[in-house]
Amino acid sequence: MPKKGQKVTVHYTGCLEENGEKGTKFDSSRDRNKPFQFRIGEGEVIRGWDEGVMAMKVGERATLRITPDYGYGARGAGGVYPLTKHVVLLDHIVCLRV
Repeated sequence: MPKKGQKVTVHYTGCLEENGEKGTKFDSSRDRNKPFQFRIGEGEVIRGWDEGVMAMKVGERATLRITPDYGYGARGAGGVYPLTKHVVLLDHIVCLRV
């Protein structure tokens, strides 16, 4: 499992939750055919990502349901994300490398 400060590489698809189900897709590393890299625990991503990915092993798949307080919160993200909705990262986050 990754530790604070380590760089991780993941594939993900982000969707908004709508009526308790997977809703509108807003982003995907797979659409770009390029994994996403960030350092764990350094504030480079939303808190839900930091905590969720920190608990993963390389090769593991997970679905994270991220509440607004662990996601984009009151600041939003470029006005795109409704602040009252949960963000669901689906098509699984796959931790590729640590």
